[in-house]
Amino acid sequence: MNKTEAKRRAKELVAKMTVEERMTQLLYNSPAIERLGIKEYNWWNEAAHGVARAGTATVFPHAIAMAATFNPETVKKIGEVISTEARAKYNKSVEFGDYDIFKGLTYWTPNINIFRDPRWGRGQETYGEDPFLTATLASSLIKGIQGDGEFLKASACSKHFAGHSGPEGMRHGFDAIISMKDLHETYLPAFEHTVKNGVTGVMGAYNRTNGEACCAHSYLLSKVLRKDWGFDGYVVSDCWAIADICGDHHIVETKAEAAALALKNTCDLNCGETYTALVDAYEEDLVTEEEITACCERLYTIRHLLGEFEEVRPYSDIPFKTVDCKEHREFNIKAAEECVVMMKNDGFLPLDKNISKRIAVVGPNALSVSALEGNYNGHASEYVTVADGIRRVFTEADIAVVKGSNYYKEKQLDHDGHGNLLSDGLAAASTADITVLALGLDFSVEGEEMSDFSDDFFMKGDRRYVNLPKTQIKLAEAVCDVCDNVIVVIMCGSAVDLGEKINKKARAILHAWYPGSQGGQAVANILSGKVSPSGRLPVTVYSADHAIPAFEDYSMKGRTYRFIEGEALYPFGFGLSYADFSYSNLKVIENSDAALSVSVDVTNNSDIRAEERAQLYAEYSDSRTSTPHFQLCGVCPLTLEAGETKTAVFDVDRYWLSAVLSDGSRVKPDGSIALYAGGHQPDAVSDRLSGYCCEKTELV
Repeated sequence: MNKTEAKRRAKELVAKMTVEERMTQLLYNSPAIERLGIKEYNWWNEAAHGVARAGTATVFPHAIAMAATFNPETVKKIGEVISTEARAKYNKSVEFGDYDIFKGLTYWTPNINIFRDPRWGRGQETYGEDPFLTATLASSLIKGIQGDGEFLKASACSKHFAGHSGPEGMRHGFDAIISMKDLHETYLPAFEHTVKNGVTGVMGAYNRTNGEACCAHSYLLSKVLRKDWGFDGYVVSDCWAIADICGDHHIVETKAEAAALALKNTCDLNCGETYTALVDAYEEDLVTEEEITACCERLYTIRHLLGEFEEVRPYSDIPFKTVDCKEHREFNIKAAEECVVMMKNDGFLPLDKNISKRIAVVGPNALSVSALEGNYNGHASEYVTVADGIRRVFTEADIAVVKGSNYYKEKQLDHDGHGNLLSDGLAAASTADITVLALGLDFSVEGEEMSDFSDDFFMKGDRRYVNLPKTQIKLAEAVCDVCDNVIVVIMCGSAVDLGEKINKKARAILHAWYPGSQGGQAVANILSGKVSPSGRLPVTVYSADHAIPAFEDYSMKGRTYRFIEGEALYPFGFGLSYADFSYSNLKVIENSDAALSVSVDVTNNSDIRAEERAQLYAEYSDSRTSTPHFQLCGVCPLTLEAGETKTAVFDVDRYWLSAVLSDGSRVKPDGSIALYAGGHQPDAVSDRLSGYCCEKTELV
């Protein structure tokens, strides 16, 4: 069904409803209208990295881990698996008459807020700190979820529009003050690109941006989203965010006024209950029947595009046996392998899988399932932790597994006997030839607006610092004292500085993020050299003493690789491989006012097959405004056999080469433009860590 036909049929159906019935359909838990044959429908569903909160499903690497793949095709395939399992589960839910929450086909995914500050607990749900990478990967996931058939396979939703990247504890009443330049240069591009790539939903944010509540924002919703970008899909509030308009933002006094303000600014659907006050708003002439009808028609256009009202529902032949099936689990291992970033390797890795030495796996994430899952997750039918993966791969080794520490608590006495585990960890490490330190966090301490607890490290799910909690640093430093061969595997949702001692003494450091249910297998495969690591950092890793701007400051000055002041510890785009790649023959092969194509030859100079993540960056200047240090504008994943050369081709939209003025407008730079191609960004730290410089060409 094309959109025109869906709109026509939605208009016909909505016309048969009374105005009171239309109001009820603007709630996320839309009730049935039996006289019209309309079943109840619950719009609320999540699928950040697999069908979430609805029982068994494939649990893929979390969004920040997907970002580390730098691979749009892998992310698109993840979206395809998500919608396949979504349809399989939906088909059975309908068969058994289950229309409850998390059973529909409207997924409030992906989160495309910019991960501007490494302390933000929800950064794990995003695609990192770069607008281009976020726009590219989110568009790929959306295409995978929504499909390209006659009907939507499922509906995706870009969130949170706009200007939300923490702090979590303040979000319900916080006003993010953002200049028009920063708004249009950093915070809005991913939304613009996902809208223009066909996303069917957009979710507003909790906070205010420049004084207006995001779910009732005249500039962001009415002007930018609807008028400038031409978005004709549905807008949904974040959950209970419309209640914040009167309760926390104090913009209006009553729920009826809050509901009216949101509705008049084209927020179609309320996740919450404030739209029950639309009855009062209508009686008080705060909203019109026409405004209510327009919102209802947009919602029913989506439901028609999903095929809800077809005599034979689309995709009804997808069987339940596809859910977390063997094929999906095998692909999940591949996806997890791609997300692992090797930040350090002094030549110690890879390990021979046939070694008979003693390996100690030590740390709070050694046997952690929750650190595989991240948040906004489903529950897989099988989990492979780091310790499990190492046992499976290194079958000849003598393997010891101990916790060694909690995530952050350290007590000498504890009623459950697990308050202080340090000596246990040191005992295992001191008797081992190799120690794998499995450090990091999980969703019990890092995530969305969590309960506060007395600690000097966490605040409502956010972190106060970029290093790990003192308990883990104490364990890691002590392990480095008693074992010469230490490999660190970090599993958490953000950048981490391990500190000078660990950074120096560890033989290798891997960041695995929240790698999904098969993450431990992927880590072990990389440790053994079965696959070469190809992940790249989607965020900047700052040193603990780096002067990061205040969390509440939404200016981009001093933030991310694009505007950093000083040097990164490990830069955005960086990641090591077991192979040695070289780049040559960078050239512009097509050039127009709208776009250009750029090619570069990439050679695998090693004797192993390996994947590379070729990246293209632009450096440009403009006399009228400041510009980023560098701007990622192309990614090209390659698989190269030993000794093979392939040509990477980047198709670049000049949007990403434009300068942004103080009023938010994009213009062609009046200065020079240089292009750089390589396996990392062209900064001095990346050059030093990787051992080579990017290829450069001037754009005429």
